Amino acid sequence: MKFIDKIEDSCRRTTSITTLQVNLGKVCNLTCTHCHVNAGPNRSEVMSKKTVDQVLAVLKKFNFEVLDITGGEPAMNPNFKYLIENGRNYVDTIIVRTNLAILEEKSYKDYIDFYVKNKVTLVASFPCYTKENTDAMRGDDTFTACVSVLKNLNAAGYGIEEDLELNLVHNPGGDFLPGSQEELENEYKKVLGENHGIKFNHLYAITNLPIGRFAQHLRSENLLEDYMNTLEDNYNGEAAKKIMCRSQISVDYRGIIYDCDFNQMLGLQANGPQNLKELLEVETLDREIVFENHCYGCTAAAGSSCGGGLT
Repeated sequence: MKFIDKIEDSCRRTTSITTLQVNLGKVCNLTCTHCHVNAGPNRSEVMSKKTVDQVLAVLKKFNFEVLDITGGEPAMNPNFKYLIENGRNYVDTIIVRTNLAILEEKSYKDYIDFYVKNKVTLVASFPCYTKENTDAMRGDDTFTACVSVLKNLNAAGYGIEEDLELNLVHNPGGDFLPGSQEELENEYKKVLGENHGIKFNHLYAITNLPIGRFAQHLRSENLLEDYMNTLEDNYNGEAAKKIMCRSQISVDYRGIIYDCDFNQMLGLQANGPQNLKELLEVETLDREIVFENHCYGCTAAAGSSCGGGLT
């Protein structure tokens, strides 16, 4: 069944829009197997300062609570610090989604101090607490680099002080749904704490959506149809009521508007204003959400969002 025929009518429109998620581009220092953005070192797409200024104008006009900055690796955009320094004038919370390993590179060693100064909430990709599984998904020695960065973040107060929140993201290592988010968080805290002395606030368990590099993998292994059936068979109507596209809008590096970062990667533009310029000309952010079958990924089992499980 098509997703649009499954989801209840009451879930098809936005509710109160609280989050502006901004994708600063597809440049990244890693090439992860589960990446839905197809990001990597060979990409060149980055948001210009002109578009960043439009983002700031939208933040100023509308009453957003959260600026959620993602990529690629967003810190590699030359306008990254400018967006944070100015965006903090308009929102209570700024989230940066980081792959952690970038903070081991010499050019980015000062970014932890910058995050502390600006009270940035960090959401860090850490797909597994074992070196074998993490390196398999993200590249050789990535686990070691991430552990080192997490220790540096703890030393700076992240995951320890109340206003320096550090959350980790778990992604399954294959064509299956994540386990219990609560149980995974407990296991992560136990293993990382005992083995490395690492502390963090929360774990987000996020389902791998069948798009981007992960979809390419599924097709190459003839697993795409089976995985889609798994997502559909585990549809959760309660999770559908809380999907993130009902409370956020997503902006790509060109300033084009989408319902979420996943639709963005598929080129499924939102209904209503098509870009930041048009968004500045309207008075409401309410809209009919654009759904396709990949949306089963956000509503399967406990549900999945940029903030983890939904039920």
